[in-house]
Amino acid sequence: MRYTNGQTVEMSHELLTRQLYNIYCDESCHLENDGYKAMVLGGVWCIQYKIPDVSKRIREIKAKHGLAPGFEVKWHKVSASKAGFYLELIDFFFDDDDLHFRGLIIPDKGLLDHEKFNQSHDDFYYKMYFDLLKVILDPQSSYNIYLDIKDTRSQRKVELLQSVLRNSQYDYDKQIVRKVQQIRSHEVELLQVTDLLIGALSYVHRGLTGNAGKLSLVNRIRERSKYSLKNSTLVKESKMNLFVWEPKQ
Repeated sequence: MRYTNGQTVEMSHELLTRQLYNIYCDESCHLENDGYKAMVLGGVWCIQYKIPDVSKRIREIKAKHGLAPGFEVKWHKVSASKAGFYLELIDFFFDDDDLHFRGLIIPDKGLLDHEKFNQSHDDFYYKMYFDLLKVILDPQSSYNIYLDIKDTRSQRKVELLQSVLRNSQYDYDKQIVRKVQQIRSHEVELLQVTDLLIGALSYVHRGLTGNAGKLSLVNRIRERSKYSLKNSTLVKESKMNLFVWEPKQ
C-alpha cells in the first residue's frame, strides 16, 4: 500500500502481481543514406530482478578473458584474437533461460519508397521499432524499454514511441509500458549483448565473410539457435525471434 495526503491507498493487485521486464534495444545501419544495404533493429529482454545476476556473470566472463569490467562489448570490436571471449558470451546468452532476443531486419533499404507511403525515413524507423516491440509485449506483464541514446534530438521520438506502444495495448493506466527511455550502452551489459546480436544479423544480411572472428560468432549463433538467420522465425519463438521485413507490393 502507499500513502497519499495522509490516506492509505491500496495498490492495484494486478500491478503487484505483474512480472516486470527490461527490454534493451539497439539498431545497426539505420540511417537512410549511410551506404549500407541492410538495416537491423533488435532487443534483448530479461525479467528485471534477474538483471543484476546476469550483469555480474557478464563481468565475470570479461575478467576470465583478461578484460576490464568496464570493457564495452561492441560488434565492431570483434576480432579473431578476442573470439574466445565473444563465443563464451554468445553461449551464455543461449544457456540462460531468462534471456531472449528479437531482431527485425530490412534486407535492402534501397527498396523503401517513403514518398508512396507519405512518411519520412525517421517515421519508418519508429514504425519498425513498433513492429519489433509489439511481439515482445505481453499484456499481463510490465516493461521498461531502453534505447541506446543516439543524439539529443531523439527524445521527442522516444516519447512518441512510448505513446504509440501504450495506445496499441490500450495501456491507458501505464501498467504494461512503464517507460521508454534512452540510456548509454557502455553503462549497461545487456544493451551491449543486443549490439553483438544485431551486428551478427547485419553481417549476415550484408553478405560479409571477411572477418574470421565475426564469422565464428555468426556460425555459433546459427549452431545454437538452429536458424540460418536469413529467414523469419515463428512469431512464438522466444529465444532467437527474427522477422525479415518485406516491402508491400
